[in-house]
Amino acid sequence: MDINELFRSPLGAENNIGSAVSVGLNIAFVFAGLILLFFFIMGGIGMIGSAGQSDPKKAEESKKTLTSALIGFVVVFAAYWIVKLIGSLLNMGTNFI
Repeated sequence: MDINELFRSPLGAENNIGSAVSVGLNIAFVFAGLILLFFFIMGGIGMIGSAGQSDPKKAEESKKTLTSALIGFVVVFAAYWIVKLIGSLLNMGTNFI
């Protein structure tokens, strides 16, 4: 049984450096999204946890976490579309990222 044929994994199908970079960027964007989700959840839990306490420092820390996660989202979102724009300007095709 050929697992690559069954699941159609892009990891074993690199024919050139461009497809390898494309797979690497896809994996990097997925990891960035997972890290971003983690920070959103941690910031939200921190905000909920600090709601009943009289310690404003903990609430401020949670706000900074959420703000940093939002800035990270904007950076990752912009990076994704910049890479897509460069791919279309260089005629890389629709399968590029």
